[in-house]
Amino acid sequence: MPPSFQRPMNPGEEAVVERLLQRAFKGSDEARLVRSLRKSRQIAGEMVVPGEAGIVGYYALSKMVEPKGWLALAPVAIDPDWQGRGIGRRMVGMAAEWARLSRTMIVVLGAVPFYRKAGFKAARAAKLVSGYPVDHLLLAGPGDDAPAKALLYPPSFDGI
Repeated sequence: MPPSFQRPMNPGEEAVVERLLQRAFKGSDEARLVRSLRKSRQIAGEMVVPGEAGIVGYYALSKMVEPKGWLALAPVAIDPDWQGRGIGRRMVGMAAEWARLSRTMIVVLGAVPFYRKAGFKAARAAKLVSGYPVDHLLLAGPGDDAPAKALLYPPSFDGI
C-alpha cells in the first residue's frame, strides 16, 4: 500500500522518527541534530509521511538565526525501503510550494539535482554567504531574485 499524504509529526512519534533517521543516514548524526534542534526550540515544524508499517518520510524546518524569518530544510529522510519512488521529491516539492505561498524563504543544503526537481532554485542561492559549500545551496520562497544574505544556522548545526 502506498504511503499517505504528509502531515505534521505528532507528539510521541519522536522515537520512530529517530529510527528512520538512523536507517536513512546509516548513523546517528542527523538524529542527534534533530534532538538538539527540538531541545533548543529551534524547530519551526516537522513533517512526516505515514505508511502502512509506520513513518516512511520525514523533514524538519528550523529557524535560521540570520536572516530572520528564514527557515532551513534539514534533515530530509526517506526510509531506505521506500527510496526511489518519488516520495522525497513530492514531500520536498510540497515544502517548496508552501514556501512560495506563505512568502517564507527556505534554504536547503544538499544534492542540487534532487532539490531542483522538487522546486528549489540553485541560481537564487548564488549570492548567499555560508560556512557550508555555496554550490550545494538552494532556495525556495517568494520571488525570483537572488538575495545577497549571510546565512547563520542555529547552533545545533555546528559540527554536522
